[in-house]
Amino acid sequence: PHMQNNPQVCPYGLYAEQLSGSAFTCPRPTNKRSWLYRILPSVCHKPFKPLKEGHLTHNWDEVEPEPNQLRWKPFEIPKVSQNKLDFVSGLHTLCGAGEPRGRNGIAVHVFVCNTSMQDRCLYNSDGDFLIVPQQGKLLITTEFGKMLVEPNEICVIQQGMRFSVEVFGETRGYILEVYGAHFELPDLGPIGANGLANPRDFLVPVAWYEDRQVPGGYTVISKYQGKLFAAQQDYSPFNVVAWHGNYTPYKYHLEKFMVINAVAFDHADPSIFTVLTAKSTRPGVALADFVIFPPRWGVANNTFRPPYYHRNCMSEFMGLIKGYYEAKEEGFQPGGGSLHSMMTPHGPDADCFEKASKAKLEPERVAEGTMAFMFESSLSLAVTKWGLQTSNCLDKNYYKCWETLKSHFNP
Repeated sequence: PHMQNNPQVCPYGLYAEQLSGSAFTCPRPTNKRSWLYRILPSVCHKPFKPLKEGHLTHNWDEVEPEPNQLRWKPFEIPKVSQNKLDFVSGLHTLCGAGEPRGRNGIAVHVFVCNTSMQDRCLYNSDGDFLIVPQQGKLLITTEFGKMLVEPNEICVIQQGMRFSVEVFGETRGYILEVYGAHFELPDLGPIGANGLANPRDFLVPVAWYEDRQVPGGYTVISKYQGKLFAAQQDYSPFNVVAWHGNYTPYKYHLEKFMVINAVAFDHADPSIFTVLTAKSTRPGVALADFVIFPPRWGVANNTFRPPYYHRNCMSEFMGLIKGYYEAKEEGFQPGGGSLHSMMTPHGPDADCFEKASKAKLEPERVAEGTMAFMFESSLSLAVTKWGLQTSNCLDKNYYKCWETLKSHFNP
């Protein structure tokens, strides 16, 4: 519409509907909303009824706390003949903290699926999904349009946005969910105006709609207070003919990240690899950061170049999209993961330490052909029963990679 958002009669006989991603009174830089012009408003559906959650949960008290270093082998994708899973039924919660009702917390999920969502969509009433495909591409239809998201790309589906996922075979990936905050670009400080992920490289879908009746019933699934609910309607929810606003889904290709690195000695902190952050109420402390470790040059003089031994007041979940992670070339595999909890020590394995301690220090390409990432949070994460037991992917020998470290002390 010209001049206004909701005229008495919308062009083409459409309905105006606002989707708000922030309080109406938020400061202008953080005020998020979009206007959708649709064939029927989203209110036209039957009542929601509970739907089985499967392995999706926000119950962080299923098992006792686990302070050890944890590593998972690649999460298994079932064959279609064994178990038909789409994106929703293939969601498995690995760890998390906080809870959606208080609007403060995060969850880390793994998705494994082998079939497309048919006449059903999902929207998350609890928070935002940052989706990291690892194997197989995702064709995601949203109310705002379509996005094709392939491994080495990420996408963010923000709170309340309806979407459906089409896959093309056995598909796997990771999800960082945040309650109570939206992802944004980190502040750059002394880095200046340019660097890390640049705003111009984030892509937003263009409007796409279908005017389709579904006599057999279209299922709209809501993730609400950590549980799933389903409602039926007789038309496609992707009936948005046009939209405008600043509250949208978006995607980003990780190869476009402008890497900053140390060029004299020692390490810069891994925060220089932050792609997106979800801020907490404490200045400088993230509810969650999405960090990547992309191909780059290592040139630091008189420096142990791999990640150093470390204990941290943050929780660090790592995943691998492709290749080999420099600090642990064995055992940490694409499609798997690791969790180093708050103040749990971690660092390079024995082989990596010995090799890097004796390496000739000359400029070298680091992480060529690889992409590892980290979900880092200021919250202390609890691991689910599925993560510790049911998945049967936990590597119980992980601790052994440090057992052969030996003393080099020479008084």
